Amino acid sequence: MAEPVEWRADGTPFSTPYSPRFQDRYRSELGGLDQARDVFLAGCGLPAAWQGTARWCILETGFGLGLNFLTAWQAWREDPRRPAMLHYVATEAYPADASDVRRNAQAHPHLQPLADELADGWWGLEPGTHRIALDGGRVQLTLLIGDSTQALRGLGRFADSVFLDGFSPDRNPEMWSGDAMRAVARCCRRDARLATWTVARLVRDGLASAGFQVAKVEGVAPKRHNLQARLVHLPARHVDEAAVTIGDCTVIGAGLAGAAVARAMALRGWRVRVLEAGPGPASGASGVPAGLFAPHVSADDAVLSRLSRAGVRALVTTARGLLQRGVDWDLSGVSQQREGAEALWHEKAGWLRPARLVRALLDTPGITVEYGRTALPSDREFDGPVILAAGSGSLALLPAGFPLQPVAGQISFGPAGALAQAPAAPLTPMNGHGHFMPLLPLATGTAWLAGASFERDVAAVEIPDEERLRHRMANRQRLAELAPALAPWLPAAFAQAGDWRGVRATSPDRLPIVGPWPVNDFAPIWLCTALGARGITLGLLCAELLVAQLHKDPLPVAPKLAESLQTGRIARRLLVVSR
Repeated sequence: MAEPVEWRADGTPFSTPYSPRFQDRYRSELGGLDQARDVFLAGCGLPAAWQGTARWCILETGFGLGLNFLTAWQAWREDPRRPAMLHYVATEAYPADASDVRRNAQAHPHLQPLADELADGWWGLEPGTHRIALDGGRVQLTLLIGDSTQALRGLGRFADSVFLDGFSPDRNPEMWSGDAMRAVARCCRRDARLATWTVARLVRDGLASAGFQVAKVEGVAPKRHNLQARLVHLPARHVDEAAVTIGDCTVIGAGLAGAAVARAMALRGWRVRVLEAGPGPASGASGVPAGLFAPHVSADDAVLSRLSRAGVRALVTTARGLLQRGVDWDLSGVSQQREGAEALWHEKAGWLRPARLVRALLDTPGITVEYGRTALPSDREFDGPVILAAGSGSLALLPAGFPLQPVAGQISFGPAGALAQAPAAPLTPMNGHGHFMPLLPLATGTAWLAGASFERDVAAVEIPDEERLRHRMANRQRLAELAPALAPWLPAAFAQAGDWRGVRATSPDRLPIVGPWPVNDFAPIWLCTALGARGITLGLLCAELLVAQLHKDPLPVAPKLAESLQTGRIARRLLVVSR
C-alpha cells in the first residue's frame, strides 16, 4: 500500500507535501527546487564533475517524491558534455503513490514531463530492488525499497556523488545514525562528494567517523548552513577496480537476448558488432509470432518469481519507448489458471511480438549486424569483450559437456474468428498448463495463438508432418483444459491452424546463465543464455545484469539474486562431473 501524503496549503499556488508518519515536510515550503539545485547538485560539484566521463552514479538516501532526482535528470539532459549513462540509486522505506510523484512536480512545469515518465514506471514497489529505465534507457533509476542501512549492504563501491536527504534527524534519527553513514561510505568510490541540508551534530560526527572530510558551508534558504563532504579514508585493503575502457565489442546472436545486450552496450558508448548465424534478426526462438510475459508466482517467492517481476518491469519500460502498443505489444493483463484454485489476474502482464522488439533494439545507433556468420569466441578477429547470447545456438560455441539443454517448442495459431464465436470466449490472454492469446494483430490479420510443446533434448525445427500434427493435437488438448468453454469449437479451429516451431535453451536448474566464462587466462567471454521458456520476460533484465557486471555498475536486482544466475554454478557442476 502506498504511503499516504498530505498536501497542505502554504499560501502559494501549490501545496506542500507532508508526511503524517514523520510529521515533517517532504520538501521546503519554498518549493524545494533551489535546495535540489544548490544544496545537492552544486554541493557535489555537478554538473561539472560528470563532464567528460562515460558514466556517473548518484546515490540518494530518502528518495521521497523524487524532486532531487528529477532535477539531476534535467541537468544531465541539458548538459552537452554529459556522460553517456546516468545511474541514480536511491533508498526509500515508504514509497508514495505515483499520483503524488506527478503532483509534486506541478510547481515546476519544466520537470513535469520527466515526472510523468517516472510515474509511468512507478508501480509494484514492494520491498527490494527495482530498476526503472528512463530517457530511452540512458538514465537508470534503481530504487532500494526498505530500511536505508540494510538496503545498502553488499552493493559495493559505485557512487560518485551522494545526496544525503530524508526527514529531519530529530524525526527520523535512524536514517542519520553512524551505522547509516558507514553504510553510505561503503557504497562510495574514492573521493566521492556528498551534500546535505542538515548540519546536525549527529550527522557531522557520523560522516567523520565513516571516513568523510566534512565542511559546514553557507546555506540555502531557509537554512543558514549546509554540509558538504568528501570521502578521504578508505579501508587499507581497498583496491580501486580499473575502469572499463569503452571501445569495440562483439555480440554473438541476434535474437532477443543478443539484441538486448547489444543495445545496452551501445547506450554506454560501445561500437557493437553483432554476428548472427541466421539470415536475419530473430531467426531462432525469438521469431515466434507472439508470446506472453507475466510474473511467476510461488508460495515462497522463489528466485524465478523475483526475477520475473523485475523482468516484466524491464520489458514494459522498454516496449513503451520502442514499440507501438496494441500492434507490437500490449499490457493486456494475463489470467493465470490454477488447478483447484481461483485464477490469478496479473495486471502488469501481456503479449509481445518479439521479432518487432529485436529489430527495434538492433536499430540503436552504434550497432552493426552481420548475418550468416558462425563464429567461435576464440577467433583472433575479436576486439574487446565477446558476449555469447545465441540461445540454443550457443551449444556449438561452448566447450563439450557444457550443461545447456535444447528444448523444442511448437505453437499453433489460426484466424481469431474461428474461436471468437464461442460463447464466453476469453478476450484476454491466459496461461497455466499452456497458454492462449485470443486476439493478436498479426500480419495475416487478427489471430489466436496457443501452445506450446516442451520437447527436451530436441533441437530439430524441421520434423515429419505426422510429428507436427501430433504436437498440434497436444496443443489443442492443452487449450481445451485451459479454457473448457472453447472445447466444442477447437476441432474446427485447429483443422485450419498453422504451426511454428523453435528451439530454446535451458540450464540444469532452469535459471538463466549470466556472466563471464573463462576461455583462457586473458580473454573470458560473457554469457547471456539459457533463458528457456521465459525469454520474453527475462531477456532484457538478463542483458542489463550482464552489462552492469561488466561495467561494475549498480545491479538491476539484489546482489544475492544476481548470484543465482552467475556462471560459477555451472563451473562447479562441470568440476563435479569431471571428477
